[in-house]
Amino acid sequence: MDFTPTEAQGDLARLTGEVCAKLVTDDRLRELDTAAVRFDEPLWQSLAETGVLAAALPESVGGNDFGVLEQTSILRELGRYVAAAPYLSSIVLGAGALARYGSPDQQELARQAGVGEVILSAALTEERNWDTGKPDTTATETADGWRVTGLKTTVPVADRAHRILVPATVSGQTAVLLVDPSHSSVQVTAQQVVDRSAEFAVELAETPAELLGTVDTGAEILDWLLLRAWLGVSAQQLGTLERALELVADYAREREQFGKAIGSFQAVAQRLADAYIDVGGLRLTVTQAAWQLSQDLPAAPAVHTAKFWAAEAGHRVAHTLVHVHGGVGIDRDHIVQNYFTAAKHNEFALGPTPDHLLPLAQHLADSA
Repeated sequence: MDFTPTEAQGDLARLTGEVCAKLVTDDRLRELDTAAVRFDEPLWQSLAETGVLAAALPESVGGNDFGVLEQTSILRELGRYVAAAPYLSSIVLGAGALARYGSPDQQELARQAGVGEVILSAALTEERNWDTGKPDTTATETADGWRVTGLKTTVPVADRAHRILVPATVSGQTAVLLVDPSHSSVQVTAQQVVDRSAEFAVELAETPAELLGTVDTGAEILDWLLLRAWLGVSAQQLGTLERALELVADYAREREQFGKAIGSFQAVAQRLADAYIDVGGLRLTVTQAAWQLSQDLPAAPAVHTAKFWAAEAGHRVAHTLVHVHGGVGIDRDHIVQNYFTAAKHNEFALGPTPDHLLPLAQHLADSA
């Protein structure tokens, strides 16, 4: 594999970082912590206006035809600033899937998402039916079109999404459909997650839907979504942990006890060294997984390796961040708590096992 970042990766990372540095200040994060919904509208519009949202999308939907590597760089920067921006769900998953598999009308939605006119989401999580071992969301084709019934959980920005991608079972097969969350048959309920991200339970009751691709390509589309979802959260986790490590290292150099910087104490130094190794391991595995996906190579093992590191390293580094900061680490007015809760959110979303993710993910192993 080639570890050298592309020029576009560097440019997009810098641009995203500059936008976030200007808008995602400590004070802004505190405002979002008490907002009714943790969504940063000014940041989202700025990312659209500067071309960040559309950049990695195909040219067919108004993008610059970059790809996974460039999207990973953007996600990493958003993670560094714990930005409340649904780039992963709206652009990487939503617009990306519509651009690749959608009809002309669905591709137009992808173009609109790329310029910030609409927001898309993907409902990849639901409770397992312990009797059947399968998800409960089902879809049927009627004389009036497709209908979907089921309950999805932790759906990003479902309160403002124009369309949501919903995987469902159709006569034992997997299909992915588009639903309008504003339809009267849809109930959207806010959920409380550890970092107050904008996530919702979405209950569907014979909800009208559009099929994405075909039923025969449904499993392929779900594979595509799941691998990029896991990689995307891992990339965000990488940025979050990189910045967390910088924060705790700076604090260990500045904070003194008994006339010495606490970073000089052996126990603290060992914790920081372990965190450094964890972040390095995650950086390597995310880079490898992104490169394999970008080359259209079989990437499921690499993505799951990155997913494991993101969850496990996230747990250890997040707790090192809090422990070394001491009392400051649990002060909700201090920026450290934002990085702790963001890392925990990503950890819970990723693993260490996929049991609380979409149970249909099992077909990845079946088809490997």
